[in-house]
Amino acid sequence: MRIAMFSDNFYPELSGISDSIITTGKELARRGHEIAYYAPHYSEKDYTVMHLPDVATIGPGTAIHRLPSLRFPAGTGTAQAAIPVLTSYPSLRRFNPDVIHFHHIFGAGMEAVFESRLLGKPLVETNHTPIVEFASYSPVKAGWIKRFLVHYDAWFFNRSNFVSSPTRLIFENMEYIDRTIPHRAVSNPIDTDEFRPAKRTGNRAAKKKRPFTIFYAGRLAEEKKIDVVIRAAARVRTAVPDIRVIIAGRGAYEARLRALVQSLDMERNVVFAGFVPDEKLVSYYAESDIFAIMGTAETQSIVAMQALACEIPVIAADAWGFKEYITPGVGFLIKPNDVEAVAEKIIYLYKHPAVRAAMGKKGRAQVEHYSIANIATTWEGIYRDVIARYNTKA
Repeated sequence: MRIAMFSDNFYPELSGISDSIITTGKELARRGHEIAYYAPHYSEKDYTVMHLPDVATIGPGTAIHRLPSLRFPAGTGTAQAAIPVLTSYPSLRRFNPDVIHFHHIFGAGMEAVFESRLLGKPLVETNHTPIVEFASYSPVKAGWIKRFLVHYDAWFFNRSNFVSSPTRLIFENMEYIDRTIPHRAVSNPIDTDEFRPAKRTGNRAAKKKRPFTIFYAGRLAEEKKIDVVIRAAARVRTAVPDIRVIIAGRGAYEARLRALVQSLDMERNVVFAGFVPDEKLVSYYAESDIFAIMGTAETQSIVAMQALACEIPVIAADAWGFKEYITPGVGFLIKPNDVEAVAEKIIYLYKHPAVRAAMGKKGRAQVEHYSIANIATTWEGIYRDVIARYNTKA
């Protein structure tokens, strides 16, 4: 199959959406499919900040086509939104895709919708984001913004031939979707080969030297609520004197987080690790005891799933996709912004290493269902069904 993927969020921008698209595309290409990505143009500075090269492919069987774009005020600090002026049409027509799959409802998504009609191709959409949670990024602060975003979201979904999301809960909150359109939950892929539990040393003295570590990875953005984790860690310093928080990632919120750390006198306890590539990220999980993520806009957190794959229990916000994936026995769901409750669970897990180990084992078993191979096979089946149904109606 020839598959065209459109997204306003892509390499080199740091995000779970980008990781998911790239990981799935690489595996599909390895299986003999052709993948063409259509994504915003990023500046040289964006690549420099992420220590990544500007490339035209992510591997054999793939190609990247850049679209004109404008800077978008999102939490990564490097976000771009494509300008939907159909500049991709000539190359897309030459590529002649069997299916067009878009992952964002901004400029690239608009381009995908228009060109699917021009070329007569089936259209697949994945909803990675509960759009109303991002109303705060709008330059206009008014109540009608959320209502507009819902109608805008519906316009895209109701023009697709298939809709997916990483969790079923998203569909339950999308009353505006045409229920006759085929839809289902499809997890993001997790590299369960790379992200595996660390081999624990039997040297007790060595264990005592390592601080009790809470880990967060991802973009440093307001909706991620990283400040809740930092405040909770500050509250447990008496009960957990060797507490350490490692924050991996970059984003527009970093300066405010550093200021918070300073105000709480936590400079010795909090480490800002910056951008960490996947090949090094696994070593951070290996040195961690808890993964904490209190963001309230997650359809599914890939980094939380990676933590489970590494047998690390997760403390997460009781919101959106976490409700479905952070099940009893693999971690704890906490009311959003409840610093005291997060602190209590940190202390509990600190005092109960056997519980941490049991949660880790159960988390690993759960995540193995979402391996790259399994998710790629799922998408192969979906694409074939969508193409067959579309061609039958045509």
